Amino acid sequence: MEEGAKMHMKEWLIAQIESGKYEGLCWEDEDKTMFRIPWKHAAKKDYKQTADAALFKAWAVYKGKYREGRDKADPTMWKTRLRCALNKSTDFQEVPERNQLDITEPYKVYLIQQDNVPAVPARPAESPQTKDQVIIQAKRSPKSPGFLDRQLHYQNESFQACKEEEEKPLTEDLLREHMYCEFTGNKPQNHSPAPLPFLSPTLTISDLRMQVILLYHGQRVMKVTTRSPDGCFILQGCVPLGNERIYGPCTAQQLSLPSPGSVSLPSCIAEAMNRLLCHLERGVLLWVAPDGVFIKRFCQGRVYWSGPMAQHTDRPNKLEREKTFKLLDIPTFLNGLQRCLQGKGPTPSYEIELCFGEEYPDPNVPKTKKLIMAQVVPLFAVELLQRFNLGETEEVRPTLTSNTEGEKM
Repeated sequence: MEEGAKMHMKEWLIAQIESGKYEGLCWEDEDKTMFRIPWKHAAKKDYKQTADAALFKAWAVYKGKYREGRDKADPTMWKTRLRCALNKSTDFQEVPERNQLDITEPYKVYLIQQDNVPAVPARPAESPQTKDQVIIQAKRSPKSPGFLDRQLHYQNESFQACKEEEEKPLTEDLLREHMYCEFTGNKPQNHSPAPLPFLSPTLTISDLRMQVILLYHGQRVMKVTTRSPDGCFILQGCVPLGNERIYGPCTAQQLSLPSPGSVSLPSCIAEAMNRLLCHLERGVLLWVAPDGVFIKRFCQGRVYWSGPMAQHTDRPNKLEREKTFKLLDIPTFLNGLQRCLQGKGPTPSYEIELCFGEEYPDPNVPKTKKLIMAQVVPLFAVELLQRFNLGETEEVRPTLTSNTEGEKM
């Protein structure tokens, strides 16, 4: 190889294994067909960035995604990029049965493909029908008996697969790695969804973005499409410094609630809104994971919601503080989509509404009169429905406001 020429990932990774520079990165077998890669969660007490993120950082540096001294260190994104690259590459195949993720020094095992052919038969042969299906498997996590981990397996790249190596692939440990997924609230029901023969493998869900629209008294004040795989905070001001113990290391976007002065409101409404904003300092965290859409409330102010999994449609649904709630169940949505395509049911619902400080749904007060509301739309659902000509094409969804100005006032 010429001096200065870039190595392919396979060559680069083998060189790192042979170098012995990274603790835990080693061969799994004598024939050097499989290797271990350390996989410690950043939220663990004994996590040390200099050691546990060293390999992920090296890959980011090698690919030009991180420049020492110029870019902000982001171990979570470094890990995401390498994982995404491994999953996209035809040179590697994960061997889940050899992974050890619940030990002191967790690791994953990958098989190195020989000329794109597995050195050992890692999985049973698949029928042509299976290759055209999105298969959803459910299993219980040994640490959380009531919690369902769902893993989406797919054969081809998805329509949003790892753009710029920055989107997290759909693996079961994505939920484990999201430090906000401790289920102390409503536990998800145990679904046993059937395969989806109508869905092409190119429609595998990997889009973790959301569209969030903030409304003050029915008028739009913000419209944002989230980009971070960790979701977004909706809050007053910014996440206070020194609250790492509460929020943890997280790259979630911060959507700060604008001043009521940004929109024309009656003085009494603006005054009431200012009083409410004082209680929304810590806000709520929203994110999309392979299992669904989730929320956790941190603020003192009460928050109510409506959506596909809401218990009530004619009276308020309250989000308890410091508890994680599932707002949308992806397997249920996919089953609904399958039934819709078969002509056996309506288009599945995916829209979520949040109401801050006031009870919602409220049959006595129209939503356009509520002080602060947020409309949340997971974009994977929009993509799927539009692919089957079941969704809106001009706008993601109808909004409550007549404000047609730009993204943010």
